[in-house]
Amino acid sequence: NTMNKIIYWILRIIPAVIMLQTLWFKFTAHPQSVKLFTILGMEPWGRISIGIFELIASVLLLINRTVLPGALLGAGLMCGAIFFHLTNPAIGIYFDGDPVLFIYAIATLLCCVVLVIIKRRQIPALLQLKF
Repeated sequence: NTMNKIIYWILRIIPAVIMLQTLWFKFTAHPQSVKLFTILGMEPWGRISIGIFELIASVLLLINRTVLPGALLGAGLMCGAIFFHLTNPAIGIYFDGDPVLFIYAIATLLCCVVLVIIKRRQIPALLQLKF
C-alpha cells in the first residue's frame, strides 16, 4: 500500500542523505574530519576510502534493484563508525563536544538493518552472484 511505500522510501532516503551529507566533510578535508581520521591513524586514506564507500552505499540505496547491497554496505560502514565511537575515548559519543556523528551513525545503521530485514529474501540470490 501507499504508506508502506512511503516508509520504504524514507528508510532508503535517510541513510543516503546522511552519508551523502557527510561526504562534503570527508572530501574537502574539513578540519573535524581530518582530526577524527588522524585520531584513528587513518588520515587521509581512511577518510577518502570511507567516503568513497559511503558514496557507493548511498547510490545503491537509491536504486531500487540495489537496495540490499547498499543497505548491507551502509550497515557495515556504520558498525565500524559506532565501534570507533564506543571504543576510542578520544572520539567518544560526543566528538568535539557534539553527539551528531554518533546519532547519524545510529540512525543510518537502524535504517539499513530494517532494509536488510525487508529485503532478506534476496540474500541468497545476492550470494550467488558471479563476478
